[in-house]
Amino acid sequence: MTAALTSLVVRYGYLGLALLVGVESLGIPAPGETAIIAGAGYAAHGELAIIGVTMTAFLAAVIGDSVGYLLGRTGGRRIFLRYGRYVRLTPERFAGLEAVMSRHGPKIVVVARFVEGLRQFNGIIAGATGMPWRRFVLYNALGAAAWVGVWATAGYVAGDHIRAVVADLHRYQWYVLAIGAVAVLAYAGWRLIRRRARR
Repeated sequence: MTAALTSLVVRYGYLGLALLVGVESLGIPAPGETAIIAGAGYAAHGELAIIGVTMTAFLAAVIGDSVGYLLGRTGGRRIFLRYGRYVRLTPERFAGLEAVMSRHGPKIVVVARFVEGLRQFNGIIAGATGMPWRRFVLYNALGAAAWVGVWATAGYVAGDHIRAVVADLHRYQWYVLAIGAVAVLAYAGWRLIRRRARR
């Protein structure tokens, strides 16, 4: 399925890239990350321009997330409170999510770009929890620039090895996410211990 979708980049170039990255940023699962790597790989062979790939992916990411934010802002909170219990998001947990976004929203918006799952719902959650629009746009753009920069560079440097890089990326992404989750939990535990020690 991923290969079939990323073939849109081969067939339609920048338009296919914009579609995949934009749709993923909007909240629909799609291989946006892989599309950037593929587009940058083709740029390394002169089939696309690397500046065109990075700018297209950046704009698609920012616009897609912004549309997701507007959807979350206009009706997301109401939907989460009404149907969240079906995915174990109770009103109490949603209130906790709002508190976390209020304190750490900008950092979460930037880091979420690199986390599968969070990347797709980043904008919707920010909008539903009431993050101010200007703050969201600024940090969303920073996160998108970093995310696109990392994967466009990886794809461009990989060149002829693009297929192997994409295969390895999908093979090991869950291990990387697991390590990241453990690191976050360890950090949260350390902060909690320090806070209790101060009291």
